Amino acid sequence: MAIWNLGSINADFVYRVPHLPTPGETLSSTKREVFLGGKGTNMSVASARAAARVYHIGAVGEDGRWAVDRLLEYGVDTRNIAVLDTETAQAIIMVDPKGENAIVLHPGANAKIPQVTLQAAMAEAETGDWLVIQNETNLQRTAAEMGKKLGLKVAYAAAPFDADRVQAVLPYLDFLILNAVEAEQLQNATGQTPDDLSVRDVIVTCGADGADWYGTGGKEHFPAIKVDPVDTTGAGDTFTGYVLAGLDRGMPMAQAIKQATKAGALMVTRHGTADVIPDLSEVQAFQL
Repeated sequence: MAIWNLGSINADFVYRVPHLPTPGETLSSTKREVFLGGKGTNMSVASARAAARVYHIGAVGEDGRWAVDRLLEYGVDTRNIAVLDTETAQAIIMVDPKGENAIVLHPGANAKIPQVTLQAAMAEAETGDWLVIQNETNLQRTAAEMGKKLGLKVAYAAAPFDADRVQAVLPYLDFLILNAVEAEQLQNATGQTPDDLSVRDVIVTCGADGADWYGTGGKEHFPAIKVDPVDTTGAGDTFTGYVLAGLDRGMPMAQAIKQATKAGALMVTRHGTADVIPDLSEVQAFQL
């Protein structure tokens, strides 16, 4: 089987700061680094490093050809990434000494993925493959409808959160993943808790408190692994990518979540985004 990811591709500019700035405050950074990033990219790389076959659907500007090359190096199929006459998306990420972050996104090419690019990718997908979408690109509802009609399993990472966009794709989803704040926002918008939703599998991530899985057997909690974090950027995307790769490779959900928890714990001990996502051998060797 395979994972088809309609996902964002960003150039991540990461600034180390003494603390996250308050309104009106100007800070000097202590370090600046540039990484390959974007929620979609992070999930594609994580799934590929977890031994899944991954096809990325997206777009960059001429300035982003390096990002496509890097994705290919990491084992992701890049044939369905369009190069457009616009700028590649950018993320400005500030990280404090405790590893907490604040992020500003400029969507760029992520918001202009051509429908013909999506259609070309979906023409190659097979029944039973996974289609993954998240809220940093256009064409989300179009992709969800198309994927469902083609017999794909549709997964949605509900971030950055937008209640209207989530509700637009809910009828097509087999799997929804969101964090605790997003789950509360969705409940405020719909009146439904995670176990009320008509989605077969829902995961709510709770940071250092682990994750909750709402499936056909009810709610099951998975504790986090205690580590000393240095940067939480991309940890949730790594977790999601590993869960999806596990499911695509036939793992039961509980096993996929446990493996993804280890990957996420490793990720927060590293500085960076897609470039530092752990591979499967590192995750399997990780001692609790």
